[in-house]
Amino acid sequence: MVKVLAINAGSSSLKWKLFQMPQQQVLAQGLIEKIGLSDSQVSFILGKKHYQFNWIIENHRMAVEILLKLLREYKIVVNLDEIKAIGHRFVNGGNLFSKSVVVNEQVLQQLETVKELAPLHNPSNIMAIKAFARVLPTAISVVVFDTGFHQSLPIKNFLYSLPYEYYQKFHVRKYGAHGISYRYVFSKLLEYSDLNAEETNAIIMHLGSGASICAIKQGKSFDTSMGFSPVSGITMQTRAGDVDASLLVYLQEKLGIDPQQMLKVLNQQSGILGISGISSDMRDVLANVTDSRRAQLAIEIFVNQIVKYLGAYVAELQRVDALVFTGGIGENIPLIRQLICQQLGYIGIKIDSAKNQQAIKNRLISLPQSTAGIWVIPTNEELMIAQDAYRLADLKA
Repeated sequence: MVKVLAINAGSSSLKWKLFQMPQQQVLAQGLIEKIGLSDSQVSFILGKKHYQFNWIIENHRMAVEILLKLLREYKIVVNLDEIKAIGHRFVNGGNLFSKSVVVNEQVLQQLETVKELAPLHNPSNIMAIKAFARVLPTAISVVVFDTGFHQSLPIKNFLYSLPYEYYQKFHVRKYGAHGISYRYVFSKLLEYSDLNAEETNAIIMHLGSGASICAIKQGKSFDTSMGFSPVSGITMQTRAGDVDASLLVYLQEKLGIDPQQMLKVLNQQSGILGISGISSDMRDVLANVTDSRRAQLAIEIFVNQIVKYLGAYVAELQRVDALVFTGGIGENIPLIRQLICQQLGYIGIKIDSAKNQQAIKNRLISLPQSTAGIWVIPTNEELMIAQDAYRLADLKA
């Protein structure tokens, strides 16, 4: 039995899943959140049982120590040496990494140079990597990049129309996000269909708390809606998406706030939450749509932004073989899928309303005459991370 740990470290959280590989069986999973605060929370699932504790967890190093302590105490592992590899999600690897890599001193040094590209996440990712290396020195650490999948973007799609020297000096460009999710979902699309990677053009919509769209041309990322950071692109649950830059300067002056406070507004107070005034959760907004014009408006704007990007990507790709929904909203809310697809009839996209309502995952939900297949494919970023860690660590069951 080979155990592989998949780690997703956020700025104040640490999400984990322990897999038995190559069977891809989830042995346990959990979340440590509010790291650095006085009311830190630890929760995990083992079998059908859910556990939750409150601790004071000062930093990610302590979070790692508590995680490993729980694994032993609840006999999820008898010995920590059973964990042979650890896969770490890394938000932004800049231009340095297009593929997952085994961590060594050189890789660690390179990761340090791209910390500022995702200041809320990259430093936490590095702290988690170092913390696990200290307490599990025999386990092989592998870094899996959320931006890696998008390194195939052509320069015309990633370069901003700013002075070129900013790109040269400061690495200012579109990096995209959700690359781990797109890799996984695209691989499942190929598995479920008769398509092959080299000839497939697809548009995948990762619609969750964070939301983005990716145009895949001949099996590679060709364009994507998120940019230098995850705040840009389509409207999201609490993120604004695309906003006129001069408007931000105007609002900072009007509100008397600094750039960091403005970023907080864009990331945490905008999107579906900001428009509806009800909730960031699409289910709550839908429940209030008959009584609230703002709830209705939030849904209209969310769908409209997606349709605009889809139209642009159809024009870029010129031929679309598959349209794929994934993420919490994409997988679980038939109405949103219906509203999006019904605006794509002009290019021959036709959804099967009955199949869409059945919410059967991993299934084709388009009518036979649709010019492109419409799919609902659940994402599994942790499994993708574990698979990369297992493969690159060259482990044998």
